[in-house]
Amino acid sequence: MPLKKGTNQAVVSSNIKTLVNEWEKEGSIGSSHPATKQKAVKQAVAISLEKAGKSRNTQPRERKK
Repeated sequence: MPLKKGTNQAVVSSNIKTLVNEWEKEGSIGSSHPATKQKAVKQAVAISLEKAGKSRNTQPRERKK
């Protein structure tokens, strides 16, 4: 199933859910085969954020004074 386009949280969450459901049904996400659900979720998050053009690291870094 194709992933949705967009950058907002609802679209990213929907894409993660789609990818995890794909893993549960087929045992694979695309061409990879994560061994556990935890690894599948991590990969789904990475794919969804990449599709949205975002980064997983959302905490701003502190500047040195």
